[in-house]
Amino acid sequence: MPNPDPAALDFLLRRRSRPAKTLTAPAPDRAALEPILTAAARTPDHGKLEPWRFIVLEKPALSRLAALARERGEALGFAPEQVDKGVAQYADADLVVAVVASPQPSPKIPEIEQILSAGAVCLALLNAALAAGWGANWLTGWASQDRDFVQNGLGLAPHEFIAGMIHIGTETNAPPDRPRPDLSRITTWMSE
Repeated sequence: MPNPDPAALDFLLRRRSRPAKTLTAPAPDRAALEPILTAAARTPDHGKLEPWRFIVLEKPALSRLAALARERGEALGFAPEQVDKGVAQYADADLVVAVVASPQPSPKIPEIEQILSAGAVCLALLNAALAAGWGANWLTGWASQDRDFVQNGLGLAPHEFIAGMIHIGTETNAPPDRPRPDLSRITTWMSE
């Protein structure tokens, strides 16, 4: 017999990301962030490989990364508005948790399952932050996919990549809900 948790299900049925540009200070401090990270780290990791890790980016680190994003965007020849958008993702944030996908060699656990686990960590982190009362948003962007940026700015190893940049802060205004997928269109029921 199931043992339902109606409050948890209700939260999941009405959860809504908050646009990163609407988040402001204060952001969670270490004491407030650790339970959120702990909840995210409970994500199934297929064989206890822990094929992901966190980098908590506070304001000074975000300012440094904003400058690096400008440098990299200009070096890559991006249009000024594209560079500015990449810079703003870091310059305008007060706290970001970088979720690093770090697949481990394994004869039993395929790399794709480890990558999917890193994506699940992103969602778990996002949901834990929202459940704790913070505004949160999952972003990536061109900078997080640039090897020079992630290696020089974040210290990622060659086999690692950014699964998500989870922005967390104080919500300034609640966005309206958006249309959700039509369940009948995306679901196939098979009884035999």
